[in-house]
Amino acid sequence: MFRSRAPLRLGLAGGGTDVSPYSDDYGGAILNATINLYSYATITERTDGKIVFSAEDRDEYFETETVENIEPDGLLDLHKGVYNRIVKQFTDKPLSFDLTTYSDAPAGSGLGTSSTMVVAILGAFVEWLKLPLGEYDIAKLAYEIEREDLAMAGGKQDQYAATFGGVNFMEFSENNKVIVNPLRIRKEVLYELENNLVLYNTATSRVSAEIIKKQTSNIKSNKASSIEAMDKLKEQSFRMKEAFLKGDLNEIGGILDFSWKFKKKLAEGITNPEIDEIYEAAKKVGALGGKISGAGGGGFFFFYCPGNTRFRVIQEIVKFGGRVRKYHFTNEGLITWTSK
Repeated sequence: MFRSRAPLRLGLAGGGTDVSPYSDDYGGAILNATINLYSYATITERTDGKIVFSAEDRDEYFETETVENIEPDGLLDLHKGVYNRIVKQFTDKPLSFDLTTYSDAPAGSGLGTSSTMVVAILGAFVEWLKLPLGEYDIAKLAYEIEREDLAMAGGKQDQYAATFGGVNFMEFSENNKVIVNPLRIRKEVLYELENNLVLYNTATSRVSAEIIKKQTSNIKSNKASSIEAMDKLKEQSFRMKEAFLKGDLNEIGGILDFSWKFKKKLAEGITNPEIDEIYEAAKKVGALGGKISGAGGGGFFFFYCPGNTRFRVIQEIVKFGGRVRKYHFTNEGLITWTSK
């Protein structure tokens, strides 16, 4: 069995500036950090001329005779997209295998689940076929499969976060150029950030592609308020990087609060009355700031709670029906191995 594991991420600052056309025209910048929630993939060879996909967390199953191309139809399209590209670019012949996947967080959570799953599936193929791909190669290929081959709307940060792992400051420019800058953060700073940053699942999901399409449309039409909001979000990513490197964590709450105000201006659907109510309730009992992870509209929220205010904040926000999720930051990105 050929296995892989890739981490999900928290997008701490600059989210949205990695989406074209903004990143192409103005340049984007994001700070994110991976956590110990993962997407997993396992490939087992078959000898009966069949291909079987199974997503255990979604209770979805697909089976077909071995073919060179499987048409995406809404069922396990990520699995199909990766397989199609592997055959087209690397093997030039169909394969026969079982592919089993699982994710620690549901689709639509805002933690980069779709892109992380693509990276995990790619990792299993890299392990099986011994493909000569480095980190940048895998992340770029994952982006091309998801955004170009499957035409799924979204940005570029998730594929690189899942592949590289750790705390990274990423820069995006025209022609899909991406530079990943790993940040060396002192352990005590990360421990304090884990203590102060509360991760809360709103118990709702959203289709990020729809929100991102609206965001993209606003940029293409040169909507001044959306472009200004993007500029402000990018600016905050540089402030967040400085706060991390200096260990000035109390700056983070204010940066998150400022960023959330501008993130809501990117497109309709990023927030709603319930999300706004949760946010204000958290601030009233001690949170300095926070934001919805990912595109917005639902999924995971995180709040910066200094001192011992996390306990009051948790007691308040769970009243809205969601739950707090324990996590730790991780330095590892994609890892692959063979189980005999």
